Amino acid sequence: MFRDTVRFFADNARWLSAGFLLTLFSSFGQTFFIGLSGNALRETFGLSGGAFGGIYMLATLASAATLPFLGRTLDLMPGWKVVRFAMPALALACGLIAVSPNVWVLGIAIYLLRLFGQGMMTEIAFTETGRWFVASRGRAMAMIAPGLSAGSAILPVIVVLVVGASGSWHTAWYLAAAVSLLIGWPLIMALMRVERVPSGAEIASHQGTTARDWTRAEVVRDPVFYLLLVGLLAPPFIGTIVYFQQGYLTELRHYPPLAFAAAFPLMSGATIVFGFVCGALVDRFGALRLLPYFLGPLFLAALAVALVAPVWGIFVFMALLGVSNGFTSTLMGALWPEVYGTANLGGIRALVVAAMVLATAAGPGITGVLIDMGVRLPTQMLWMAGWCLAASAILGLAARRVRAREAAWRAEAA
Repeated sequence: MFRDTVRFFADNARWLSAGFLLTLFSSFGQTFFIGLSGNALRETFGLSGGAFGGIYMLATLASAATLPFLGRTLDLMPGWKVVRFAMPALALACGLIAVSPNVWVLGIAIYLLRLFGQGMMTEIAFTETGRWFVASRGRAMAMIAPGLSAGSAILPVIVVLVVGASGSWHTAWYLAAAVSLLIGWPLIMALMRVERVPSGAEIASHQGTTARDWTRAEVVRDPVFYLLLVGLLAPPFIGTIVYFQQGYLTELRHYPPLAFAAAFPLMSGATIVFGFVCGALVDRFGALRLLPYFLGPLFLAALAVALVAPVWGIFVFMALLGVSNGFTSTLMGALWPEVYGTANLGGIRALVVAAMVLATAAGPGITGVLIDMGVRLPTQMLWMAGWCLAASAILGLAARRVRAREAAWRAEAA
């Protein structure tokens, strides 16, 4: 298996490297990277924690509302042409946050970071990879998804060193803008200029892994789409809550201050390893067959948060979250071509990503209100474990409906 993986990467290094770099550069718009300057931004603009959180939430919601329209560009032009305007926009956002003269410009900068960083970089990566690969779509997704894990592991250290050496948080953002514009932009464009077209033999050998091509209007009217979202929104919703409320859990259970920080490398390692496990399973069985089972690790993680109070419980549920993240990132990339085809994949994925962004914005707010009402987070996590169980049954139903209608369509076409 290892030799096959190495050979697969060597044969497809151009496209896999482009996908990896896109997910890596999405880091500049992710919460973990923006959060590195959170205290400095609050101090610079005289914002309370609640005020800064409100600006961040509004900017995130605005980016989620814009993404379905911007994501359609991937259905109208080659991916490298979308990169041609998306990466300069990301670089502009990085520079803008460093020179923001007031709160209004700060809000615009965060909006652009969320839209072109978290949104479009991952949208381009997973949409184009879903089109480039058929027989090895799962393995390809597993190879590009760790770009974000690499960013979250490396970039915080670099930012701390840069800020320490320069004495200013602005320098880190200027550097991010320069790297995006001078290195990431030309490199990714060059890698993507040559399109990978799946061979006829590859398509024929995996005819059941790509559906007929649906339009986005058809998808919006499809009840199965909403059945799928019931389960697929659970990982970003629950995962964000655990990350966001780690301070609350630390205080509630009297954990050592660095306990969560020590568990993050374990989570990142589990994400990468189980991303490859999921990739192999997707290539063997298809994403649809895995749907009823992929929430299992998240169900166990939610139970662990709820029921395991000792400090070692942090490492248990963070490892399980890593397993869940690995399965989710790979499965989400491979699933949509199996359900809705590839012709309008950019617009369809943009709807999904927008829904996921909304879930990440809503989770901390909902749990915070419930905590204020006296419902402790461990109790809430029991409810979320129940959500995972119910959603698994719903995903099983959705998968059966998709397979049945595709079989009927293929029979008609024959």
